[in-house]
Amino acid sequence: QVQLVNSGGGLVQAGGSLRLSCAASGRTFSSYAMGWFRQAPGKEREFVAAVRWRSGSTSYADSVKGRFTISRDNAKNTMSLEMNSLKPDDTAVYYCAASKPYGVSAISDPDEYDYWGQGTQVTVSS
Repeated sequence: QVQLVNSGGGLVQAGGSLRLSCAASGRTFSSYAMGWFRQAPGKEREFVAAVRWRSGSTSYADSVKGRFTISRDNAKNTMSLEMNSLKPDDTAVYYCAASKPYGVSAISDPDEYDYWGQGTQVTVSS
């Protein structure tokens, strides 16, 4: 089993920065990737960023590219998301997730992820 714990959410003004963290325990070593998704009220869950665990290769949604940076620490089984130049549209509950170990064809597809953190609220004021 894999357990993921989100932390680092909060309230920030537009243009500000925030760092989210995700700590994993269990068989995280078997996950092909870990990623961040977000969901605002009335909207579907949206891909934000992901990192391929073994290679470190990253992927970003167009909406956050250039503003957010995802990173992982393989030794600690932790992952972080540095969010800069935050906008009100970034307001959402952010979830970290760990993917299945193989057969991942679309890293941005939430159906590729088997384990999810509890989520943390990020609110960006205007």
